[in-house]
Amino acid sequence: MNAHDENILARGRVATRLPAQDLERARRFYSEVLGLEPVDERPGGLLYRCGGTEFALFRSAGAASGTFTQMGWEVDDLDGVVARLRQRGVTFEEVDVPGLRTKDGIADIDGNYPSKGARGERAAWFRDSEGNLLGVGQPVV
Repeated sequence: MNAHDENILARGRVATRLPAQDLERARRFYSEVLGLEPVDERPGGLLYRCGGTEFALFRSAGAASGTFTQMGWEVDDLDGVVARLRQRGVTFEEVDVPGLRTKDGIADIDGNYPSKGARGERAAWFRDSEGNLLGVGQPVV
């Protein structure tokens, strides 16, 4: 195997897939609450694009556990995004576990990936209409 073959996935694009037991309910949530419209659709699936990446909602009989962040957005103004989403009816999760505590729905997190050049992150989490746990975060430089 040569080096070119070893990087086959690194050259690909990553796209998140989120389950939806009720695809029309999910479409309404993503449109009315998050302000997102699908750029494409197929039977049983809706495709969205954000900032050069994409994610899809797909009809599924199963449901996500919702015990971990399944998808997140990195934003420039976390306070503004949280305030705007609250105005649209989003309820942010309150977390109080060792090493992670939210205050008014927002957590201050020490540390970040060195390549991001940040010393930490501020983050908030919420659930979509299907119980998927989604996050928004802002690096702290």
